[in-house]
Amino acid sequence: MFSALILTTAVALNGVGVSAFAPTPSVHSATSTLSPLQMSDDGYYIEVDECSQRNIAPFDEWATNCGVQRVDGFRLAPTNPDDQYNQDDISALIDVDMPAGQPVLGIPADMILTSTNARLELEAISDSLDESILNSDAGGVRKAVELLSRLGAGDTTPKFYLFLKVLLEYSRGTDSPYYPWLDSMPRLYYNSVSMTDFCYECLPPLVFSLSRRERVKFDNFYDALQKIENVFPEEMKQDKDVLLKWVFNVVHTRCFTGNQNGNSGNEDGIGEGGKNGEEQKIIPMADFLNHGTETDCEISYDEEGNCNVYTSRDVPAGSQLKISYGCPTNPSEFFATYGFLDETSPATFCKIMNIQPTPELRTIGLDFSRMLFFKDTGDISAEVWDVLLYSKVLANNLETKQAFYDAHVNGDGDTKSAIHEQYMDQTSAALKDHVDIFLEQLDVLSAKSDGKDWNDHPRLPLILRHNEFVKTTFENVKIRLDPMVEQYQYQQA
Repeated sequence: MFSALILTTAVALNGVGVSAFAPTPSVHSATSTLSPLQMSDDGYYIEVDECSQRNIAPFDEWATNCGVQRVDGFRLAPTNPDDQYNQDDISALIDVDMPAGQPVLGIPADMILTSTNARLELEAISDSLDESILNSDAGGVRKAVELLSRLGAGDTTPKFYLFLKVLLEYSRGTDSPYYPWLDSMPRLYYNSVSMTDFCYECLPPLVFSLSRRERVKFDNFYDALQKIENVFPEEMKQDKDVLLKWVFNVVHTRCFTGNQNGNSGNEDGIGEGGKNGEEQKIIPMADFLNHGTETDCEISYDEEGNCNVYTSRDVPAGSQLKISYGCPTNPSEFFATYGFLDETSPATFCKIMNIQPTPELRTIGLDFSRMLFFKDTGDISAEVWDVLLYSKVLANNLETKQAFYDAHVNGDGDTKSAIHEQYMDQTSAALKDHVDIFLEQLDVLSAKSDGKDWNDHPRLPLILRHNEFVKTTFENVKIRLDPMVEQYQYQQA
């Protein structure tokens, strides 16, 4: 078991010096019963099938015993018990008013799972299977990582080490010091790796593409795992549809990248990250902080590697404590990776997918986080107009196309505006066609679910909700766009 640790490091946040605080007892808003346990040679394994319950109370007590410190009023509670999906989600809440810059959580370094430590442990186990040879890799851990590189997935290696670590701790049953944390994990996930094949048929193009990316990651992890011998029970290595998906989802929905502070709101975010092989971390208790467009907390690490969570703004009593998992204007990314719909997102990508990226287009604004339709107002970001004009309307007008690009990179707004105005009738008509066609596609995709049993496809309600969210946004854009197109058509008549 971990040694208890009282954090005493003073950390400055937003210019305010704050000190750590003493542990406080855990508080629960709902009772929790233990799930059935399965006997094994090594002890008990938790049940990870989708019908099994997560157990929060034992985890909360374990966390306190391990030295996790929390402010008075911090507790874990159901996020949306009355919702039609994901009733088992748990959030971190605060029951007292919290001013900005105040400590919320302190997690000892030796509780944190890191990809670096996981690599060292797994490689040591692999080498120990044949100690007659230095760095023998008799267990095949390095071979598995080499396969990931050959598959073009070398940047996912840090998460793969955590995948192996979580599987290793699961295989130790109740002998694992992480058993209470593992038993607190969700069993039913709503992200793309957990979807049925039929669910994929109901996804719009962008989220379908992102979901396929996640499915490929999982398949790569499974293939790499098969290279490892005598480290995990063979039946666990082959349990692709239940156990290994669960382990994959635990890692990919609770992973923190490098030293990001949970308030970045950038394309790398907290959970995705790892695009360049950065270290990955799973921080028990801090991993219960959910995502929000408006964030309440930031994360920092002291010199000893302890994790400290602080409020980044004034937080009223009764609030969920939230950090940023990534760009707030790309809800499809959250849906595919984490399995939740961020309905607080102010905007969404315009879903124009048939443009071949070039360096020039990326400079102009070809980016999921910049080509936006705004949900409530129907506003259209400047990058949508710029990219559509440059890539579609001016595709065969090379001279004007170059002039537009030069004006953009040189900050010549007058020239850009003049070119836009000259071709706005064509650009607006092209955008209207895209919006109309996409709205028709959404209706067709959602209609496919008619008559389907949600018990067979438990992610369907969330998929339909995602599609409706996107549809509402596009309808608001259409309300603004249609009169514009009609005006240009009238002027030309």
